[in-house]
Parts: sequence; structure tokens; C-alpha cells
Amino acid sequence: MLRRPASCKSTLGVTLPVTTGYAALFAECLRVLEHTFRRLEKQVPPPVPTRLHTGIAIRYREKSIEQALLQKLARQVSGLHAIRTLLSAGLVQEQCVIQRTLDEIGEDIQFLAIAAISGDLSSLHERYLSEFWEEEFDMPTAINSTQKRGMIPRQKIRAFVARGGGLDDPSSMNEVGRTIHKAYSGYVHAASPQIMDMCGGPIPPVFHIAGMLETPRIEDHTSDAANYFFRGILSARFVAKAFGDAQVSDVLGEYTARFGDLASIGYFKPKSG
Repeated sequence: MLRRPASCKSTLGVTLPVTTGYAALFAECLRVLEHTFRRLEKQVPPPVPTRLHTGIAIRYREKSIEQALLQKLARQVSGLHAIRTLLSAGLVQEQCVIQRTLDEIGEDIQFLAIAAISGDLSSLHERYLSEFWEEEFDMPTAINSTQKRGMIPRQKIRAFVARGGGLDDPSSMNEVGRTIHKAYSGYVHAASPQIMDMCGGPIPPVFHIAGMLETPRIEDHTSDAANYFFRGILSARFVAKAFGDAQVSDVLGEYTARFGDLASIGYFKPKSG
């Protein structure tokens, strides 16, 4: 159940009213994240029309780490919109698939942002960025393409984030990430235990194949979604720090506290001192 704040305030040009439910809190969070994104978007050279083997497409010419972070944040905000839409329709299985995607995007943002903030890009980061910027097709026709994009093992990214995040217990965070990754993979790959969450009702139970509104699953998946909105705010703050935008970072720090208090969310806290 949401807590109720005492008054309204403004964050990044967004008026924050008294929030009375998750739907209102999610909508408020998205407005804050969109305002944040638009401010950060103006701080990097814009993409330009670029000639590729397959024609003209919009691409970033500089291929900077900041531009990579901005793209990842774009997908994270878009993914949160998707979660909100799917949840409102009761499509919680599909919601979990998006959440599994956001798990990786959030880790990628921290992986890149920590290196950008420290100014120390390792060979692992250079490899990640090289593979990130690689085009899908290197020939005019897809059937003749020889592109074979590599992928940094997820455990290496997660291990770097756990070590570089300034946490008291990085090994526990790493293990939590691995556990969440495995659990939500069941929704992506349609494993039986996750599919059976769609089944319920009187005996004999039936599969809810058009959404699960008005079932007990909605409350659980609503509170679960709140964690992803919260983590979206944390990601945006990481990007702001990587951009050197202290003002946005500080404001998002305040909003993180507001959102976490309203949704009663706890999280790994940085080391003190």
C-alpha cells in the first residue's frame, strides 16, 4: 500500500501532486524520467543520417559512451511505459518478459556509467562498446551478411557492477542479480512453472489467456513493477552522473527517496564515508 506525502513539489519541471495509488505514482515517475531524458539528450551530439550497406539510417557519428548510455536509457524508459501498459491490461506474463529485459539494460547502464564516471574504461568496456555499435548487416542483402555480433558474458558485467558500485556486500548483490535473471528467464522462455501462474479459478482451474485482471496476481505484479520504476530512477541518476550533470543527479537523488518512501522499497545502500 502506498504511503501518502504531505505536500506537492516540483522535480525537473514536473509537478508532484499528492499520490494516492500505484497508477498515479508510475505516471509521475515516467514524467520525471522523460524530462530527465530530454535534458540529457541535448548534452550529446545528435544522430545524423548515415549511409550504410542497406541504405540511409539515423546513427550517432561520434559513438561516444555518453551516446551509448543515452540509448540504453531510452530503452529503459520505453520499457517502463510497456510495463505500465501491460499491467493495466492484466498481461503480467508479458510484463515479466519486459522486466527481464530491463534487468539487463539496468546492469548495462551501471556497467558503462561507473566506467565513465571514473574515467577508466577497461578492455572489457571497449569490447562491449565495439559490439554495441556494430551494425546488424555488413552487406547490401541480409542473406549475405557475415555479421556475428559478440556478447560480453552477463556474469562479467554483473561482477563489475557489484565491485564498482561502492556496496558493503557486492557478492550478495551479484547473487541477487543472478537469481532474478534466472527467475525471469522462465517468463522469456515460457517455462512451465511460470506459465502455470496463468492458471487459476474454481476447480477445474483455467488458463487466463487474455490477461489476469481481477485475479490475485495483479497485486503481486503491481508491487513488482514498482521495483522496476524505482530502478529506472536509479539508472537515470547513473547516466546523469556519467554526463557530469550534478544538478539532475541531485534532484533524482531526492526523487529516489520520495519514490522509495511512497512504494516502501528498500535497496542496497552505498558505503558511508
